[in-house]
Amino acid sequence: MTTLLTNIVDIRVDDPIAFTFFTGYMAMLAASVFFFAERGVVEGKWKLSLLVSALITGIAAVHYYYMRDYYLATHHTPTALRYIDWTLTVPLMCVEFYLLTKAAGAKIGLLWKLIAAAVLMLVAGYIGEAFADGSTSHSVLWGTISTVGYVYILYTAWAGEVAQLARASGDAAVIKGIRALGWFVLVGWAIYPIGYMCMKGGWLNTGLGWQASSVDLFYNIADAINKIGFGLVVYGIAVSGKSAAAVHETMPTADRTAVPA
Repeated sequence: MTTLLTNIVDIRVDDPIAFTFFTGYMAMLAASVFFFAERGVVEGKWKLSLLVSALITGIAAVHYYYMRDYYLATHHTPTALRYIDWTLTVPLMCVEFYLLTKAAGAKIGLLWKLIAAAVLMLVAGYIGEAFADGSTSHSVLWGTISTVGYVYILYTAWAGEVAQLARASGDAAVIKGIRALGWFVLVGWAIYPIGYMCMKGGWLNTGLGWQASSVDLFYNIADAINKIGFGLVVYGIAVSGKSAAAVHETMPTADRTAVPA
């Protein structure tokens, strides 16, 4: 048992991929515990959003635990485990957009459209990666289809229904938070295509000679940034709302009810 445990956690100092798998696992686990704990101290209307954030990082932590061991045992990319994780967590990240704008009138149809776009993005990406034949045409075809789903989510967050609802809410914290999540989609999610294009047949693999082993490095970094970052943005919105309410409650009654002469 001791030998087996030693083999599982043996991480070479020159293996950044193994390092990011282990770091990603611990970071996701710590974030999940933090979001679950803080859920009890935020206003009621933010509790569900923070619960979703905790679920996102918690699900990711479980998958990173198994992906870490799979990689250390085989030194192969855990593609199936990776996409199982994303199939659960990416739609939940879309749920965050819906929950944050629900008070401004977001309909359930918005949620389903975001989830449909996420599913298209993930299914096409999985086919492109799991069934890669080493040809650039295969990589580009499925990568392009996957990008359609990504662009829809990006547009919705920046200029579409989510952005419009955020502005309609009149809540400065929500407006700022949605814009921050939009930046995560624009910049953070853009790291994933870099990893995708490193696989055999990808543009970075054939054009610049980047190794397929770089896929996991980029994916691990992107997961940590995006999943934890999404949760921190939601937490920031919840805390801002609580702070504003506290200021209002502590304001002298005369100041709040005074009528101009």
